[in-house]
Amino acid sequence: MLVRAYQQKVYWHVRKMVIDHDDADDLTQEVFIKIHKHIETFRNDSQLFTWIYRIATNECLNFLQRKKRRFLLRGESDLAEKLYTSSYISGDEVQLALQKALLKLPDKQRLVFNMRYFDDLSYEDIAEITDTSVGALKASYHHAVRKIEEFLKDH
Repeated sequence: MLVRAYQQKVYWHVRKMVIDHDDADDLTQEVFIKIHKHIETFRNDSQLFTWIYRIATNECLNFLQRKKRRFLLRGESDLAEKLYTSSYISGDEVQLALQKALLKLPDKQRLVFNMRYFDDLSYEDIAEITDTSVGALKASYHHAVRKIEEFLKDH
């Protein structure tokens, strides 16, 4: 039931961070394996979707860190290349420019921007997912928007 209810949301949350379909697919499976193994640790003091998003978020950030440490990913240039070569990504020039701008952001800023802008999550939900204060998230989002605007102006 959990997979049916959350698989698409988790996949697209992960996909916005890792870009590549195959990586997102693998990470989505890993997320649901972790959920299955640790469902008994879920406390009803938070919403189920925030708990699931937290697991997915941590998996994404850990994955990106591992890739960077292994030099398999040379930063946003490899991810940007996947934007153009992936058969799963379609979009006009404006959408591709936005995606390239997002790849210039630090991982956590990109994550906050994605959750706020694309997923339309409240700062309170994002704070619960990322274990960050609402004030810090608002600042992070503001900085991300400013950087994106500057990138789009220059490109």
